[in-house]
Amino acid sequence: MHFEEFAREQLPSLLRFAAVLTGDRELAQDVVQDALVRAHKSWRRIATADRPELYMRKVVVNGYLSWHRQWYQRSVHPTSDVARFREPAAPDPARRIADADQLTGMLARLSRAQRASIVLRFYEDRDDDEIAAVLGCATGTVRSHISRGLNSLRIQLTEGKETV
Repeated sequence: MHFEEFAREQLPSLLRFAAVLTGDRELAQDVVQDALVRAHKSWRRIATADRPELYMRKVVVNGYLSWHRQWYQRSVHPTSDVARFREPAAPDPARRIADADQLTGMLARLSRAQRASIVLRFYEDRDDDEIAAVLGCATGTVRSHISRGLNSLRIQLTEGKETV
């Protein structure tokens, strides 16, 4: 497969993944663009991989995890406005918006590694080995990130119910 075909095919899902991961549509576009530029440089090697789409998720996650090191992005903060990430044809009841806003805010309070692990598991439906490959860590570390992240989300959810 040529790079252009791959990019055209994978771009929508990469953008959705990055938008959920970063919580910011513009940052997601920047992260995906940087990932595609990096992939283009070594496309011959990537194209021969068993799962090039999983490799691209890894490049996107690495870009997200290191974005704070780039001076021009230091003032970018995740947003809780998830309505702009929805497909236009999807139903948009008020409760789903409130739940999505709450979840996005809760995810923004997690560490980057926990957030990436949880998004890869529950949004991308990846298993521990795939997540470990994307994050470049051991499967036990992935389980730890997910466990601690879910525990933090549970605590935040419980605290939110007490204040209502």
